[in-house]
Amino acid sequence: MKKDYSNELGTRFRDRYDELKWLYCELYDIDGFDRLCKIIKEYYNDRNDELKERDRKRENDPLWFHTNDIVGMMLYVDNFAGDLRGVIDRLDYAVECGVNYLHLMPLLDSPKENSDGGYAVADFRKVQPQLGTMDDLRELTALCHKRGIDCCLDLVMNHTSDEHAWAKAAREGDENARSHYFFYDNWDIPNRFEQTVPQVFPTTAPGNFTQLDNGDIVMTTFYPYQWDLNYANPTVFNDMTANMLFLANVGIDVIRLDAVPYIWKQLGTSCRNLPQVHNIVRMMRIICEIVCPSVLLLGEVVMEPKKVAPYFGTPEKPECHMLYNVTTMASIWNTVATRDVRLLRRQLETISELPGCDGFLNYLRCHDDIGWGLDYDYLRQLGMQEAPHKKFLNDYFIGRWKGSPSRGELYNDDPVLQDARLCGTAASLCGVEAALWDHDEEALSIAVDADIMLHAFMFTQSGIPVIYSGDEVGQLNDYLYHADIEKKFDSRYLHRGKFDWELAEKRHESDSYQGRIFVALRKLETTRAKHDVFMPQAQVSTFDTGSQNVLGLNRTYQGKTLLALFNFCEEEREFSFEGKLTYTDLMTGKRHTKQKTKLKPYGFLWAMIKS
Repeated sequence: MKKDYSNELGTRFRDRYDELKWLYCELYDIDGFDRLCKIIKEYYNDRNDELKERDRKRENDPLWFHTNDIVGMMLYVDNFAGDLRGVIDRLDYAVECGVNYLHLMPLLDSPKENSDGGYAVADFRKVQPQLGTMDDLRELTALCHKRGIDCCLDLVMNHTSDEHAWAKAAREGDENARSHYFFYDNWDIPNRFEQTVPQVFPTTAPGNFTQLDNGDIVMTTFYPYQWDLNYANPTVFNDMTANMLFLANVGIDVIRLDAVPYIWKQLGTSCRNLPQVHNIVRMMRIICEIVCPSVLLLGEVVMEPKKVAPYFGTPEKPECHMLYNVTTMASIWNTVATRDVRLLRRQLETISELPGCDGFLNYLRCHDDIGWGLDYDYLRQLGMQEAPHKKFLNDYFIGRWKGSPSRGELYNDDPVLQDARLCGTAASLCGVEAALWDHDEEALSIAVDADIMLHAFMFTQSGIPVIYSGDEVGQLNDYLYHADIEKKFDSRYLHRGKFDWELAEKRHESDSYQGRIFVALRKLETTRAKHDVFMPQAQVSTFDTGSQNVLGLNRTYQGKTLLALFNFCEEEREFSFEGKLTYTDLMTGKRHTKQKTKLKPYGFLWAMIKS
């Protein structure tokens, strides 16, 4: 008998109504809540039958994404395949890569100039014309679903482009539109904000406010063309919630909440991580559970672990389903430069103790730069001071440090603070580019091993691993952006180059570096999916390997134990087990009984212990 879903919305709404109303009225008035309820009903009714059936299936299995067989890939549509139709044509490649989670980098309409890579959105309901249409996006998500692929898209929450319809109306004096933003007619209040609010880009976009040609002053935390939204206005929250539900109804499965810690502004504070932000995220979670319970919220919180974890919420009142594991990514590259695993080990121990640690999204590289937000209190105990250590890291990764094989570029280099961030692809930072330039086969082999080892470490962490498009074939830095007038001042385009399909064909050649990396990553993916010890719910601990160059991890799940070793230096290292140990090397399938094992330069071991 077919189940009756006629009162589905009512049941979901009734179960969550009281909390949603209470949270909303903590911030806004009851009239705004009535409008929000109408939005919820409207978007539920507009959701198609296929998506509703997807909702029902996952509503009955709310932890469906807590598994060991999800592999993500993040890509720019234009770089990867030209446009959305091109991505549709290239879905076979994504499947060949083992990808079942596809993060489409910002593709909503934004100005050709002053777009910040698509993060200055002019229309949340329209795709950039050169990339296609919203119907193309609907077709892509539907085809992805048929192939078992979930789709992720960014919802830029903190701001809009100054070309958004709200901003245009505000510039013309529309008081309702102006209330969507923070407008001031003099510098008194902006200057008071500046006393407590840090600058995001002190070199390229100093300050948190911009004065317009007409004399008005508007809050712009990131860039002058990105106007901060005023979430104290209920219309802003309601409208942005409607935009979220619109994208969900297009077929987006994971909504990435961009810059979410910044969205609530309060004079006299840092305007970061304020309690009201958590009210808003909790409401968004509840609204998704009512309208589209198959949709996940991914929080972009680029901060230290103790500030990241609260965005998971609590078991009783959850917020984000997943969060970025930003500090571990930065600690990985610190370990590459220093060959010292102590900071990374401490980072992993901190993460493993956090509530919701199985919901992290892990990565080596992404569209953004690498910021050195490391635990400097701990590094000082190891004799490393913040400013000189940051300078060392940047010198190392741009190849300025003697003997460094890395090739990257700096982003937002501040000569006064002696601080900068780093850009570059994983392969170029590992030394592949330099080895190819020098025609050094031995150096190339070591660089490829380093690249593979780092990915193996990423796959060993709890959560969802996400590959940056091109890393699966060792794509190198793209220096052509230097000749592009629209991109030349943003070094992040160094690692945002077009996917080289001709070079990618070499993934089928076992003697090419592209083939070595591609085959190794596929082996890591399939091996991880076969063994429950990689389930995100596993207990994870670090252990002392006797070498500052070698990281040791234990993963235990349902009586099974994986011992993982990672050599972060260019010399062979030996590890001694506690007595003779019988284990299976998961990458070779061979069984061993021994007391010692050797790790080649930048080698790793996945050892499944005999129970």
